[in-house]
Amino acid sequence: MPTDIGKSIMIFGAVLVVVGFVIHFGGKFLPLGHLPGDISVSGEHGSFYFPVVSCIVVSVVLSVLANLFSR
Repeated sequence: MPTDIGKSIMIFGAVLVVVGFVIHFGGKFLPLGHLPGDISVSGEHGSFYFPVVSCIVVSVVLSVLANLFSR
């Protein structure tokens, strides 16, 4: 049983490393955070930014990946 937890933690860590590389180096190719539909409001006293469409895209991609790996 402890080996299952260890394997799960190593897989989770590897996934985090891959996601980190994609976020860091893929910013030039993937315009996440700057898609049409992301909310950005600037005023005199501050600004507000909420990436609605980017969150939806990430959610759909993660859902598809979870369904592929769960089978």
